[in-house]
Amino acid sequence: MRLLTMPKAESSALNETTRVFGERVRARRIELGLSQEAAAVRCGIHWTQLGKVERGQRSLRLETIVKIAGGLDVDPGELVTALPSP
Repeated sequence: MRLLTMPKAESSALNETTRVFGERVRARRIELGLSQEAAAVRCGIHWTQLGKVERGQRSLRLETIVKIAGGLDVDPGELVTALPSP
């Protein structure tokens, strides 16, 4: 009997832009000493969404970037300045 395996979920970033943005979000969250869950509450988003952002697996709308920046007490420009082009 042959066992079928489920394909692994893609864990890589969408592109270099989302990867670097996610690294910046994660670094700021850790700097504040927050868990993903606590940071997500402050940002007004679901913790699973924040996890995907940090892994670079989500491309975000401007409004969401502003929400995340506000929740992490950082200027949105600091999260997006000099990001690599996709």
